[in-house]
Amino acid sequence: MMEASKAGAVVTGAAGKAGLAGVNANPFNLRVIEEFRANGGWVGGEFAGKPLLLLTTRGARTGRTRTTPLVYLPTGDRWTVFALNGGAPAHPAWYHNLRAHPGELTVEVGGDTFRAEAEEVTEEAEYQEAWRRQIAAEPKFARFRERAGERVVPVVRLGRSRCVGPEAAREVPPTRG
Repeated sequence: MMEASKAGAVVTGAAGKAGLAGVNANPFNLRVIEEFRANGGWVGGEFAGKPLLLLTTRGARTGRTRTTPLVYLPTGDRWTVFALNGGAPAHPAWYHNLRAHPGELTVEVGGDTFRAEAEEVTEEAEYQEAWRRQIAAEPKFARFRERAGERVVPVVRLGRSRCVGPEAAREVPPTRG
């Protein structure tokens, strides 16, 4: 079930299972988010068999929660994501949101939902190795990276929040339009 809002659509229904709602105006992403949540983290179509997570951030300008499906690279007990934006010349909104509100991240992976921390990969050898591994796992990432042109595509590692106390259990509260 979805409710329309001024900024897009607010995911409800299956989102209730995770206790999260997120605004995402992209109809394709909305379908992926709903399918992910309805099936314990599994989706079909072009993402069938691919490692996929949902990242919920707080909007840098609006303050509304934003949920974005992202393909990830498993990295030990962390999840590495690439701010590709389909190879567009600008960083994706989720990256700007993550930078604006680093303490308000939630990750859903499989059937698990947790508060997360993000760390940008800045060391050159580590950065190149993450790209090498991701392109080996998902060759179309090379085309997206190429399309980005001069833009340096940020690589971000997500991990479970190490925060203790009440904030560790706090979820990003849903906002409604």
